[in-house]
Amino acid sequence: MFIMVLLLHQPYSVFNQSINISIIFSVAREPDLQEWTARTRVYDILHEPVRIAMVGKYTGLSDSYLSVLKALLHASVACRRKLVVEWVAAGDLEDVTATEAPDVYKNAWDLLKGSDGVLVPGGFGDRGVQGKILAAKYARENKVPFLGICLGMQIAVIEFARSALGLHDANSTEFDPETSHPCVIFMPEVCSSTVLTGSKTYMGGTMRLGSRRTYFKVPNCKSAKLYSNASFVDERHRHRYEVNPNMVPQFENAGLSFVGRDETGRRMEIIELPSHPYFVGTQFHPEFKSRPGKPSALFLGLIAAASGQLDAVLQNYGNESKLLPNGISNGKPSVKTYQNGNAIKSSNGSLNGVYSNGNGVHH
Repeated sequence: MFIMVLLLHQPYSVFNQSINISIIFSVAREPDLQEWTARTRVYDILHEPVRIAMVGKYTGLSDSYLSVLKALLHASVACRRKLVVEWVAAGDLEDVTATEAPDVYKNAWDLLKGSDGVLVPGGFGDRGVQGKILAAKYARENKVPFLGICLGMQIAVIEFARSALGLHDANSTEFDPETSHPCVIFMPEVCSSTVLTGSKTYMGGTMRLGSRRTYFKVPNCKSAKLYSNASFVDERHRHRYEVNPNMVPQFENAGLSFVGRDETGRRMEIIELPSHPYFVGTQFHPEFKSRPGKPSALFLGLIAAASGQLDAVLQNYGNESKLLPNGISNGKPSVKTYQNGNAIKSSNGSLNGVYSNGNGVHH
């Protein structure tokens, strides 16, 4: 996809010589590239940045978050913003780093505080968890747009339990099996094999995987509006741990809203903080269904909130095409991702469309 975008900058004769059109499009006619070339032109004129802090533990290998990066890119172009990803290693935000490497600690916090929005993606294991909790706390308390995906949503719930409910040892049983306040617990998919059902030893067959339906329980919430006021959405999952349904009443009484649930009402799928400009978490992975011509609704919400456009998007009930002038439907050029010079450069100097601070590359 990215090579095609670069070639679209060339005259059609050069493009035709570079790629066997009949193979790519499986047709013996000249392809209609009007929409793609229009997106390329839009991308080339983007200059106003939107900075998103990506707080994770795999920042040394940015391809680990490739789907998330592309979803951010699709949404940023829809909002007519140049995406700048600030890579923040979660562990660098933790107190231990302040002692062992104060310069690294300061740099990480400077990047976080200088960003327009915060994203905590999915992951496994306890490394960097405390840093992610601190990032969620910072975003919540300072009204910075926040999106937590899978583990990122669980992190937001843990942080809320500790800060808002005063449950200082609240945790996930993935990280602390003996916690007295297990706000995230092991909830695997029920499978046909009694050997695998509920097993924490067997890694295969116990995850909640694939497309599952989420029903909106709060019709006027931001998430429902971003999904064009749908009553339900189908999104892809990949996890074992989920919010403890027995603690949900405590959370909701304190102001955290579980706006999306599964058909049983026991599995929490989407959280929102109504008092916050944009504080959203999802148990599913919305990035997996994002496309250049149709950005993920919740990523669009994050970028719109980070660039001061969320009200306009919500008024249109998630119809992002109304944000875009020049008649480009859903307008999201397939763009390029800047990863510190490790890829082919485009005509405007970017690498695959995402500008990075370079923290994600280790030499």
